[in-house]
Formats: sequence, structure tokens, C-alpha cells
Amino acid sequence: MSLPERVVGLQRPTSGPLLDPFGRVHTYARISVTDRCNYRCTYCMPAAGLDWMPRAHLLTYEEIARIVAALASMGVRRVRLTGGEPTIRRDIVQLVEKIAATPGIEDLSMTTNGHLFAKHARALADAGLQRINVSIDTLDRDAFRRITRGGDVERVLGGIDAALAVGMGPVKLNTVVIRGQNDDQIEPLVAHFADRPEQIVVRFIEFMPFTAVDRLRHVPAAEIRERLQQLYTLTPVPVVVGGGPGVTWRIEETGQRVGFISPITEHFCERCNRVRLQADGHLRTCLSREALPSLREVLRGGADDAELEQVIRERLWGKVAGHVGTFAGAMTSVGG
Repeated sequence: MSLPERVVGLQRPTSGPLLDPFGRVHTYARISVTDRCNYRCTYCMPAAGLDWMPRAHLLTYEEIARIVAALASMGVRRVRLTGGEPTIRRDIVQLVEKIAATPGIEDLSMTTNGHLFAKHARALADAGLQRINVSIDTLDRDAFRRITRGGDVERVLGGIDAALAVGMGPVKLNTVVIRGQNDDQIEPLVAHFADRPEQIVVRFIEFMPFTAVDRLRHVPAAEIRERLQQLYTLTPVPVVVGGGPGVTWRIEETGQRVGFISPITEHFCERCNRVRLQADGHLRTCLSREALPSLREVLRGGADDAELEQVIRERLWGKVAGHVGTFAGAMTSVGG
């Protein structure tokens, strides 16, 4: 897929849809509520963790709600809460309630490691959370513990079941495939969930290199599909406009859907419709670029809603056409 070109004559709008210079309409916001996580996944952060953001630097729930309202007024309809791990932030149900009640927001979801989700599932569903994505890179207990540096795959599977029990379906499972670490889990993951084709979608995500050395561990999505096609008949499912970066295929033998998110070999920059808000208020318009100055300071400086909207529009106007290889920042602080 080619990168988009700037639209000749297009001026930065002061009203209407949230546009960038390439004419892409942004309807999806990923919001990190914390950089902290109860796992230490090997591809995400160092074993000792990171220098966590001071609590005072984090956006309050009221500030997040104001930003969401501003985004909604410009046409954002989907919000996904991320981290770090969102379920470890205190009173996360309150934030879900605020966002779910925001006029214009039609879809509210969360990406979680699932470790704590079972105990929050009912309250989050009642508050308005509609769907979850769960990170699960292997079904092997020992390998899971090694990759997450202490995680419990049985608790994650329990979180998936709890989400389905309260009506949050289908659940999408995110597996980051890394050569030599968990690339032997592709077929077992598909087979394990074959009996719940309507409830669970397994998605394979290309490992994103943050260093040149990381490139050696990258497994292309095409290679993953080829392996599955040796066992199953795969039929592509039409891409849903605005539906996110995943490309979905149907396994004819089981009715399952499997997804592929390929930021490296089959990048989706041309149809990018998302912005990312980091937990400290920094706006990131592309994973491969450093975050823009924090909206936290705009809010705490006394800006009204109209001023906030124009700041967001101005910053999005600096969005690049797409990424060019390596990415900037640790994933737990970027927000996924």
C-alpha cells in the first residue's frame, strides 16, 4: 500500500471533521490511561520497568473526558482505552462511565492483558465498556510466564471468559509474533479457540522493531498466513472503512476469523484514521514520531473548549504520511 499524498489546496479546517493534510478523516482515538503495567513483557519494557510518570503528570479523568468531548465534537466516534495496563489505574470504571456518556461516542473498548479483568468485567460492562482486546502471546504456561516475566496465562483465559459472560463479544486476541520466542504458537492459538468462532477473533501482530537488532526477530504477516494456509482454507473478509488497521480472513473449515496487523510489511498508513493520547497528555499522531507537546498544559493553562479544539486541529495538521521503519518510544508509554 502506498503512502498518501498531500491534498493540493487543502487548508487546515477550523470546523467540521478532524482532517490532516492528506485528507484522512480521524474518527478513532486510542487513549492511554497509565504507563504502568503489572506485566513486564520482553518486547515492551525492561525487566525492571521504566521511570514511571509522576502521578501529577497524568491526565485526570476529568481532563481525559474534556479531550474526548473535544474529539467527539470533531467526529471521533470510537475510543479505545489502553496503557500500560488500564485496569490497574484506580477507579477506571469512573472514566468508562464518563466516556460512554459523551455525546457522539458510539464505540468504547479497551486493550488489556486480562490479568485483572475478571474482577472488573461486570462493573466495566455496566459502565458502558462494549468490547475488549486481550494480549496473549502463547498458551504455554512456562513460555507465557517467561515472555511476560511473571504473568499467569490461566488468569488471562479467565478474563476472556468473564468478558464473554457479561456480553463483551467478540473478544479479539492480540498475539505479537516474535521469531524464536513464540512463533511456534501460531497454529496452537488458532486451534485452541476453534470451538468459539463467533466469540473470539485471533489476531497476529507483526513485531515492531525499535532497534536494528529487532529486525531479525520480525515475522512478516505473509509468512504467518502461508503457514495457516497449509492447514486451512483462508478467505479474505472485505475491509471495513474506519474499522482499524487489521485485515481479517475467514477460516472456511471452522468459521473462525483471524486477523493480521502488519505495520511493517503491509502498512496501513494510507487509511490511518486514529490519534493516540498518551497518559501525560502528549498527542501522538504516528507511532514512528515523537509525541507532540502535552494537551495537559493547554488544559491546565485555562484553555476553553473552543481553544482546545483548535490546538488539536493544529497538531493533527502536522501528521506525516506514514512511518518509515523503526518506531519511537517504549510501547507501554506510547499507548500501543
